[in-house]
Amino acid sequence: MEWMNPYYYSILMICGINIILATSLNVISGFTGQFSIGHAGFMSVGAYVSSYLSLQLLERIPALADPSQPISLLLFLGVLIAAGLASAIVGYLVGLPSLRLKGDYLAIVTLGFGEIIRVIVLNVNEVGGARGLAGIPPYSNIFWVYGWVFLTVFILSRLVYSAPGRAMMAVREDEIAAEAMGVPITQVKVRAFVIGAFFAGIAGGLFAHFIRYINPQTFDFNRSFEIIIMVVLGGMGSLTGSVIAAILLTVLREALRPLQEITHIDLRMIIYSLLLIILMLTRPRGIMGQREWTRWWRRAS
Repeated sequence: MEWMNPYYYSILMICGINIILATSLNVISGFTGQFSIGHAGFMSVGAYVSSYLSLQLLERIPALADPSQPISLLLFLGVLIAAGLASAIVGYLVGLPSLRLKGDYLAIVTLGFGEIIRVIVLNVNEVGGARGLAGIPPYSNIFWVYGWVFLTVFILSRLVYSAPGRAMMAVREDEIAAEAMGVPITQVKVRAFVIGAFFAGIAGGLFAHFIRYINPQTFDFNRSFEIIIMVVLGGMGSLTGSVIAAILLTVLREALRPLQEITHIDLRMIIYSLLLIILMLTRPRGIMGQREWTRWWRRAS
């Protein structure tokens, strides 16, 4: 975007990608109650699959190097869908243990999954290994990112307030009671992981084609933890809260950057953490709790 400052443009892009990640994790953790801390693993699958496909196709069709060409747009859409589907397949495999595990035990499994993916990528030379994968085509732009933001929020909002979404909430509140009422517990849990992983894979593809370089450390435990913070801070079970928290935390980290230049000490993470602690003490259920802005709008009208 030539008319926008590149620094502000990059913040805007990361905000959009974080919105997709936070809302997709909220489907798993907030609406279904499955505590997952390996969401960066799904993101990494999408990032590597889309990047590898783009580079392979670019090597065979050099004309794809121009992002403005219609064929390049079709290619990018195709690799994003492929990235989402690959992540969804992995999400299905990760979702299977959730049939027997929950709470802290499920969290440990998902954490292990994220580390397994990172170590596998670290040792696969075809995707760069420890060196990382560079030269990814710059297909991502603000229209692609926020087009997917709108699509993700729209689809997930329609999902969670439909009959399958109510089944997810029933599982979150009480699995035994939900099963007694005929809710297919197995299907609901796996479906949540598949849907959440699909959109995390899309976010990974958008991220990779914006940054143009990825490595295994980009998708470590800290990345998963950041996404969890966005979900908890916004409100477990509120898509609106996830959107607000994703924007707030992304901007907050950058807003504190000038402080480092003044003090010559990186106090950003300390202040960042203190602000989070204060907010969680004053709003333990998050900014929105389980409410959505649409509910307020309907109530006001």
